[in-house]
Amino acid sequence: MIYLQLFVVFFRVGLFSIGGGLAAMPLLQVELSRVGWVGHQEFIDMLAVSQATPGSIGINMATYAGYKTASVGGAVVATAGMVAPSLIIILLIARFLKHYQHMSGVRHALGVLRAVSAGMIAAVTWFILAEALGGSGSTGLPLPVDVKAIGMFMVFLAAYWKTNGNPVLFILAGGLAGMAVF
Repeated sequence: MIYLQLFVVFFRVGLFSIGGGLAAMPLLQVELSRVGWVGHQEFIDMLAVSQATPGSIGINMATYAGYKTASVGGAVVATAGMVAPSLIIILLIARFLKHYQHMSGVRHALGVLRAVSAGMIAAVTWFILAEALGGSGSTGLPLPVDVKAIGMFMVFLAAYWKTNGNPVLFILAGGLAGMAVF
């Protein structure tokens, strides 16, 4: 029964994750807390690890939550549930767009989907930023502010903008800096 529940929860998240893994985070947080598989702090930690590891963040999080809930079988089922909607939808869209991509209504619909995706990614960016800079209350605003975290954020942001460096090196440096400072 747990396998069916895992598949349904992650199928639902995958089905409504327009915009990719980051856009799925608000829905994923709601779903995982609703069923009680992952608490708030564990979700934040899971998000950080999933972001830093290779692969899609949404699929990494599904695999993690599935494994935590029902071992290897749960990881496989949760991952399959997360991927299945995208696979089905992209096959249908590819067939549909092949014949109708030149129509103005289709082009407008795709434009709206891009805007919705950008909004969802902006919301998740705010959520991650609020958590990284001090934790959040129910409003998602940083409470209280962690001065060391803000300082590290500003240093790494400036360094990244100035050098346009390799993100992998910044992730590794950030992990090392975090271990040293905190």
